[in-house]
Amino acid sequence: MSTTIGKIFDLTVKKFPNKPAIYDVRKNIRYTYQEWCERVNRLANALLKEGVKKGDRVSTFMFNTEELGTALFACAKIGAVFNPINFRLTSEEVAFIFSDAAPKVVIFEKALEPVITAIEGRFNQTSFWFIDADKPDYASSFQEKVTEVSPQDINIEVVETDIYAFIYTSGTTGRPKGVMHTHRNMVDQSVLCIAAEKLEANDVGLVTAPMFHCAELHCAFIPRVHVGASNVILHQFNSKTILQLFEQEKITKLFAAPTMWNMLLQEDLSQYDLSSLKLGLYGAAPMAPSLVHALHDRLGISLIQAYGMTEMGPAITFLSEKDQLRKAGSAGQAALSHDIRIARTREDGPSDPDDLVPTGETGEIIVQGPCMMIGYYNREDATEKVMYKGWYHSGDIGYLDAEGYLYVNDRVDDMIISGGENIYPREVEDILHGHKGVLDVAVVGQPDDRWGETVTAFVVKKNPAITAEELDEYCKNSDMLANYKRPRQYVFCELLPRNASGKIQKFVLRKQLEELLTPDSSN
Repeated sequence: MSTTIGKIFDLTVKKFPNKPAIYDVRKNIRYTYQEWCERVNRLANALLKEGVKKGDRVSTFMFNTEELGTALFACAKIGAVFNPINFRLTSEEVAFIFSDAAPKVVIFEKALEPVITAIEGRFNQTSFWFIDADKPDYASSFQEKVTEVSPQDINIEVVETDIYAFIYTSGTTGRPKGVMHTHRNMVDQSVLCIAAEKLEANDVGLVTAPMFHCAELHCAFIPRVHVGASNVILHQFNSKTILQLFEQEKITKLFAAPTMWNMLLQEDLSQYDLSSLKLGLYGAAPMAPSLVHALHDRLGISLIQAYGMTEMGPAITFLSEKDQLRKAGSAGQAALSHDIRIARTREDGPSDPDDLVPTGETGEIIVQGPCMMIGYYNREDATEKVMYKGWYHSGDIGYLDAEGYLYVNDRVDDMIISGGENIYPREVEDILHGHKGVLDVAVVGQPDDRWGETVTAFVVKKNPAITAEELDEYCKNSDMLANYKRPRQYVFCELLPRNASGKIQKFVLRKQLEELLTPDSSN
C-alpha cells in the first residue's frame, strides 16, 4: 500500500466515522469524519468532471476555511497537485504564480475577489470557483459544483512518489519558487509532528495561523487529521474569538507564531476558562524567555518550538517543553530521521557537506531528511544550488552546541520575519528603486515587540523634496508589493555603506538603526 495523503485521510474516516472532524466557525458548519469524507469525495468528483487530471494543479486563494482543507484532501485522492496561495499577495504576485503553476482550477472567496478580478482575464484556461454567495460573472459556484456530483469514493491510483503540492516561497530575488513535495514527504512530516506534539485522537486543535502556510498545514492540520483529532477553523486571527473558542470548543492544541501568543496575553484572560489548553506549538521566529515565562504563568501550558523551512516540509528541529528555558534561544534538536550539519560557507559556491566547522562555531545550516522537497518547479538551476550533494542548503547561519542543539544566528539572505511571515528585502528594494525620487535604497529588519520585526528602508534621495509619506503612499499603491512587506520606517542618508566589491553592508545599517533607537545616555 502506498502511503499517501489521501490514504491517511481514508484510514482516519474508516476508524473514526462519527467523530467530529471539522468545525468552520465562520459558517457555523460542523462535519463528522464521514460527513467530511462525502464532501471531499464530492469535490474530487467535481474536479474530475471539470477535466482535472492527475498532475494538474488546483490553486486555493482563501483565508482559513473548510473548503481549503477539503480541497487539500480532494486533490490528494485524485492525484492533482494542491497549490495554496498566500492571501496577502497582490494581484501581480498572484498572477506570477498562476503563470508559473498554470492551475486548472482556482478556488477563492469573496474577501479576496478584487485580487482575482484584476487578473482573471489573463487566464482563459483556468476555471475560477467561488465559495461564497453573489459570485462574479466570470466564476462558477463552488457549492453548485459539489452538489451536482456523487459523493462516491474515487478509484484513481496515487502513489507516494507522486507530487502532493506546490507550496510557493519567495526567493532572494523576490520571484516565488514552487516547492514540490511528494505524498511520502508530507506523511513523514506528519508522523514526526505527531510524535513531537504527542497528538491523540481526543485532541481538539484550533486553526488560526494561515492554512496556506506549511507550518499550520503540515505541522498542525494534517497531523491532527492523521490521528483522528478535531480541527476548529477560524477564518482570521482574532484574540478575543480565540479565547472564546478555547472555552467553547475545549481546545487542547494550538499552533501560533510568537506574535500571536503575545497578542493573546494582552487580553483579560480571567474572563475565560482556558483549562482545556494543554500544548502550544510555536515557530516562524524565536520566542523571548519572558514570553515563555508569561505563557507558563498565565496559561499554564506546555510549549514546543519548531524550526524549519518550506523546502523541508517545514520542521527540521523541535525544542521540547523541558528545554524552553534551559536552552532559551535555541531552535532545538534535529527532528526524527533528520541530520543537521554546520558547513563552512564559501564565496565561490555552495557549502560543502563534508567541510564542517567545529562544534560551537558558526556556518551554514544544511540538512537531510525524509521530508526534503524534490525540487523547485521550473527552477532546475535553483534546485541544484540549494540541494548540492544531496543536502538542503538553508542559507541560514548558525551553530550546534555540544549537546546537538541548534542555534540560528542570522540569515545569509538577510530575510526579515514579521508576524511569522518571511519578507525578502530585495522585493521591497526593487519597488522603491522604481520611484523617481530614489537614488539608492537598502532594506533591513527592525526589532519589534509585537511583530518580531518590521521593515525599515534606508534611502538615498535623488530628489531632495521626497518625504517618507510620499514613499509610503507609493508602496501602498504598488500592485507588486503586499501590504505586510511595506516599510514602516524610512531613514534618509547621504550614501549606503558598501564593501570593496560594491555590496551593501547591511550589518552597518543595522548598527546605525540600533543607535537611532537607543536613547542618548548623556541626556
